[in-house]
Amino acid sequence: MLRINKHPQVIRDLIDLATYIAEDNLDASDKFLVAAEETFQQLGKMPGMGKSCNFYNPNLMGIRQQAIKGFKKYLIFYRASDLDVEIIRVIHSARDIEAILEDD
Repeated sequence: MLRINKHPQVIRDLIDLATYIAEDNLDASDKFLVAAEETFQQLGKMPGMGKSCNFYNPNLMGIRQQAIKGFKKYLIFYRASDLDVEIIRVIHSARDIEAILEDD
């Protein structure tokens, strides 16, 4: 299994998203956080399972995306190498993803 490295922004993303979900359903918020961590671990075992992203910006080459299990509108963006899986962001699919990633 590859090592999972989360960018600091990932923690902020998870807190923001879980807080938003908790406004309607506290139980779903807890399940979201557990599902996110389970998906991170799954990516460590099978880093190729996510879909390749085709962004215009060359700085975003090699980024893949994977939906959080049970929360398909919430996407994990990551890069995989031989040593680790670098979790870059967790973003709702309705947002302007490329613009957000470019800002990072």
